[in-house]
Amino acid sequence: MFFEIALIGTTASGKTYIANTLAREFNAVVLSLDSLCVYKEINIASAKPSQDDLASIKYFGVNLLSVNEHFNVELFIREYQKAKEFALARNLPLIIVGGTGFYLKTMIDGLSEKTLESKSSLNNDEIYALLLNIDPNYKIEKNDTYRLKKWLGIYEQTREIPSEFLKRTQKTGVLKDIEIYELAWDKEILKKRIKTRTKEMLDNGLLDEAKILFSKFDHKLKALNSIGLKECKEYLDGEISFKEL
Repeated sequence: MFFEIALIGTTASGKTYIANTLAREFNAVVLSLDSLCVYKEINIASAKPSQDDLASIKYFGVNLLSVNEHFNVELFIREYQKAKEFALARNLPLIIVGGTGFYLKTMIDGLSEKTLESKSSLNNDEIYALLLNIDPNYKIEKNDTYRLKKWLGIYEQTREIPSEFLKRTQKTGVLKDIEIYELAWDKEILKKRIKTRTKEMLDNGLLDEAKILFSKFDHKLKALNSIGLKECKEYLDGEISFKEL
């Protein structure tokens, strides 16, 4: 029987394990909304489902791009449409599994009108200072270059306050009435789980994977500055010790 649910949670919360367990129990289709699992070359750092899992469970949203290819939420919207069509045609459940819910929220709330990324020479600090002055309600991390450039692009092209422009031009979301389950852990337990997972990743060859990625691709790529790979680079460059990984 077709139905849709979504699982969200922080790193090491166990959402992929639960999604895979449910998928086997109910013969469900799984859509991953993980921003690293989309990349073919990132397997360990992304905690990507194993080859056995990918062979036995119908997955969407995994192994779609090379690390040097950029994507945005529209990729996941297309993958969702394909996953839903596949599940509906076979009367199977669809499980959507993602991180903290950023992509899921956009799929529920809807996209806004397209604008071009700014080509300005302003650096992150300068754009962030402008944002705080013009649009303090717009929440972006100070080191998120892509979203800062998008924010500046909206302001340059429309001369509107970007947060207001996005609200005004927002389209209807593709997800309706979906039940969302968040996996929440006690902070201390979660810290232990993250520590255990980090050790498992290192034992499974995380540093070797990082060496290959940094030898093949531009170190400035967003994917290579994600949590895990960023620390690997710092270790390989001698900036932190192995114990600090």
